Amino acid sequence: MNLQYISDNKGNTTGVFIPIEDWEYLKRKIGDLEKEEENMLTIPEWHKDIIRQRLKDHRENPADVLDWDEVKSKFKID
Repeated sequence: MNLQYISDNKGNTTGVFIPIEDWEYLKRKIGDLEKEEENMLTIPEWHKDIIRQRLKDHRENPADVLDWDEVKSKFKID
């Protein structure tokens, strides 16, 4: 298995990349992985409800938004 570890700018491991062939092998070997993968790809209805409400709010008040450049400028980047 040819895993590639992903690190942040401080050298901390934050993730792992698994080649698709290895992932397919693991899914066949460990049956529950496929179910977990399906669960991860399913967007919960309550998430969709939040997005629907935010879109509705925006449609009803399109001028009630923040300018991205102004918001971005308030963040301190190290």
